[in-house]
Amino acid sequence: MSNRHELIRPARPEDAEGVWPLVQDFATSFTPERTAFDMTWHEAVAAAGTLVLVAETDGIIGYLLGNSHRTFFANGPVAWVEELMVERSHRRSGVGRRLMDHAADWARSIDAAYVALASQRAGAFYLALGYEDSAVFYQRTLR
Repeated sequence: MSNRHELIRPARPEDAEGVWPLVQDFATSFTPERTAFDMTWHEAVAAAGTLVLVAETDGIIGYLLGNSHRTFFANGPVAWVEELMVERSHRRSGVGRRLMDHAADWARSIDAAYVALASQRAGAFYLALGYEDSAVFYQRTLR
């Protein structure tokens, strides 16, 4: 059941403190560093072509980071969800779905051809939202 008491909204610079613990829980391949997070957070919140959303009740319980870029093959912009994280105690309550719905609305508003993402741990969640397993994701770690 969805918790309709949460608010999904664009992130503000002052939301960094509430998102930081979620970022720490999200990361499995890297160890987030607070200084780097702070710099990236402020850039992302202000950047054109970047979507940063938060879900909040009495505090921040989730966030989504997305980007858009232009492509040749899709005849224009595409949207990518880079990170989606919901606090463990609020999972399976509809918060993640609502964040993804907002991301899809944003992608439509910029006339994106599609929304894509990579996920190692939440494939069933994205399939339930209507996403398709359409590619293999490759990564080369540089640092």
